[in-house]
Amino acid sequence: MGSSMPTSAPGTRDEFVTSSLPAGLTIGMEEEFHVLDPETYELVPHAPLRLAGVAAANTLASELLSSTVETATAVCESLEEFRDEVVRQRRALCAAAERVGVVVATAGTVPASGSKPVPISAGARYAWLAEEYRQLAAEQAICASHVHVGVPDRELAVALAMRVRAWLPVLLAMSASSPFYRYGDTGYASYRTLIWSRWPTAGPPPTFDSAQAYDDTIAALVASGTITDAGMIYYDVRPSARYPTLEIRVADGCPAVDDAVLIAALCRALVIATEHDELSALPSVDVQPALLRAATWRAARSGTAGHLIDPVTGAPAPASDVVDRLLAYVQPALEDRGEWPIVKELADGLLQRGTSTERQRAAQRRRGSWTDVGRMLAAETGDIG
Repeated sequence: MGSSMPTSAPGTRDEFVTSSLPAGLTIGMEEEFHVLDPETYELVPHAPLRLAGVAAANTLASELLSSTVETATAVCESLEEFRDEVVRQRRALCAAAERVGVVVATAGTVPASGSKPVPISAGARYAWLAEEYRQLAAEQAICASHVHVGVPDRELAVALAMRVRAWLPVLLAMSASSPFYRYGDTGYASYRTLIWSRWPTAGPPPTFDSAQAYDDTIAALVASGTITDAGMIYYDVRPSARYPTLEIRVADGCPAVDDAVLIAALCRALVIATEHDELSALPSVDVQPALLRAATWRAARSGTAGHLIDPVTGAPAPASDVVDRLLAYVQPALEDRGEWPIVKELADGLLQRGTSTERQRAAQRRRGSWTDVGRMLAAETGDIG
């Protein structure tokens, strides 16, 4: 729930400046991980405290529930550098977990999510969240992937958030990894999205016509007592509360490194493409807030296995067609960076093999075993060579 990007990036939203630098020069990712028993694949409480002492070299932070930890990459420029960073962080975390007798897995949920109470992590902020939000806080045994794309101009960051938001349900569908909760199949590809959407500031962002309007809304929400600070703005895309970045928060945790790289690359390409449109005064995809919320729900329900709502037409279409529309939109941005071949290959691979949700369901069907699902997720998360 927090933010733990490295301190090599500026530390407050006041450090956004009016800048001539183009958007999309840098990317980074925060990855959240479930900590699990290696035999039962149930959630292990108090793991952040145990892991922190043996993973000092890793950028490691606790989350609201004590069975979850978060890592953050360094600020990267190339996809190759980004992949290396994800692998480095995962390798350090997996090694630390092994030393204390646990395993880690990143996925929107694991089968054990919600099955037993998990203690809240230590700290005054987490204590306040637990007391104020009660059962909602207790059910947050979920993990996401947050992508940060460099946008040094805050006014531009808000404008690009408004343009990017129409495409985010497609990224959610591609990252879907949370079909199971409380040892049952929810029928959703991303049940994490349903759990997360109950926070009062979560989901697709409303319309803002300026950075001032965005900041005024934050101030009003803080004054209402609903949230304590800008860090509790949980929109699917937001100007970061701490860094000169646009933070895209819609994706489930991605067990496969390839999927994490794909989602990050598409996030950056969307920022670059929408910046071009913004500076060229081209019209944005006009999506009504109600339809955007419906598109998000549809993506959470079906992933890439059914239909999605096409952000341009507003009509249902096969998921592969909507993914192709997204790829066509960002292709020029990817070609300019020399990233189109690898992103196209990764996207085609994801559609051919299915999302993590589909692979998890197949694993559970083969033997009817929840531990098989947990074992598969831990193995994919640690499959880093």
